[in-house]
This record gives sequence, structure tokens and C-alpha cells, in this order.
Amino acid sequence: MVGTVLSFTSMAVAGRELSAGLDTFEIMLYRSLVGVGIVLAVGAAAGTLSQVSVLRFRLHVIRNVTHFTAQNLWFYAIATIPLAQVVALEFTSPLWVVLLAPLVLGERLTPVRALAALLGFVGILIVARPGVTPLEAGQVTAAGAALGFALTALATRALTRTESITCIMFWLTLMQAVLGLAAAGVDGDIALPGPGALPFVALVGVAGLSAHFCLTNALRLAPAGVVMPMDFARLPVIAFVGMALYAEPLEWAVLVGALVIFAANWINIRAQTRETTQALRPE
Repeated sequence: MVGTVLSFTSMAVAGRELSAGLDTFEIMLYRSLVGVGIVLAVGAAAGTLSQVSVLRFRLHVIRNVTHFTAQNLWFYAIATIPLAQVVALEFTSPLWVVLLAPLVLGERLTPVRALAALLGFVGILIVARPGVTPLEAGQVTAAGAALGFALTALATRALTRTESITCIMFWLTLMQAVLGLAAAGVDGDIALPGPGALPFVALVGVAGLSAHFCLTNALRLAPAGVVMPMDFARLPVIAFVGMALYAEPLEWAVLVGALVIFAANWINIRAQTRETTQALRPE
């Protein structure tokens, strides 16, 4: 989880730095090209490229178009509002999963999970403070990114029932590279990263993959109830980075709203852990 926190934080900083010279589509294009190279190299070394298939190609397309959209919204948000605010709103993604899972996967929405989702949206209102401060485009796109990441997670959960990690990551990086090329080139002008931007291009690509790799392995080593609360260490870390590198003030509303969102996620995790324990308990 330390690797996860550092990876996501590094990707946010690299995205902020690249936004000065590249638009979000161009950032996604170069990030995905780096990802394709890494997936092919690791897959070839591990001998898992043969696992890539087109059996569930339609679901791969739906997942990756959704993730491409959400990731573009996220890159836009980190370039326009404080980093801590983006991360706080991003933490609502698991709560969207709670609400959408019954519709997408047929999972049951329990009263406790409904309460957790409601509490999470209270946290969103505290962070965004509509009516108190003007609603910014960055806040809307950060919330939209969280919704997109939730839909991506649901599609991923469905894919993992039959597809390998190599297959999922291959189509993820390749499709998003194609989408990035099409979106970045629609105006006939694709900006090339300068020499000073190349390290950040590499960092965005590597950090994006390493974050998911570290998170997946953390969940293999420990229960979700132990692992996922540690992800909230991202907020103080990114808040410190935002203050140190970009002189961003840390507002009380962001901290309070993040704590409410954390409480909502904790309620959901505890409920899920309790259900799993009861299901595994012998009669």
C-alpha cells in the first residue's frame, strides 16, 4: 500500500506538470504508449501474452472507453483544482460501486450499504460546498471521474471471472492508446513532449501501472478491511505535496468532507467483511 500511495501521488504530480504543455488527450496517449510497452515486455518475460483473447472484446471496449473518459476527467481536475480536493472526491468511487453493483452485477444493496453511500454524498457536499462557494469545473470533473472509475471497477470485476490480468491490461493500454491518438489528433495537431517533459511522461505511464499492481498484491496479502483504509493516506500525502510544490492551501472543508467519505467507506468495508465471514462460517 505504500507503493500504491506513492504511485498515485507521483502520477498526480506528473499529470500536473504535463498539463502545462499537453492536453489531457495527449497525456493519455503517451501514458498508454508507455503502458503498452511495459505490458508487452512483462507479458513476454512471464510467458503470459498467449492469454490475450477477444472472447469478451465488447466488454473490454466498454470498460476501456469508460476508463479513458474518467482518466481524462481526472487529469483535467488535477490541473484546475487543488490536488487534495481531487483525491477527496475520488474517494467516493467505492460508494458509486455500492449503488451501481445491483444494477450492473445483480448484487444486493443492503440498508447498511445504502447508508454508507448516502453518507459519502454528504461528504461530497462538504468538500464542494455548493451555494457557499462557486462550483468549479474541476470539482464536477473530479466527481465524474470517480463515477467513471466505479463503472470501470464493475466491468473489471466482471472480466476477472474469465480473463487474466495480462489480457485485461493489454486491452486497457492498447485501446486507450488508440483512443488517445484519435482524440488528440482530431484537431490535426498532436503536441510532442519536450525533453523536459519526457521524464514525466515516463512517470505517468509507470506509476499508473505500478499503482494497480501494488494495490492488487496488497489485496492478495491482507483483507480489504485492512488494506483499503490505508489508501486514505493519499490525502495527507497529496495535501503536503500540493502545499510544498504548488503552494495550495489546505481547506477545512476538504479535511472534514474526506473524513466523512472515509467513514462511509469504512462502514461499507466492515459490512462487506461481516457478510463474507458469515458466508464462510460452517453451519
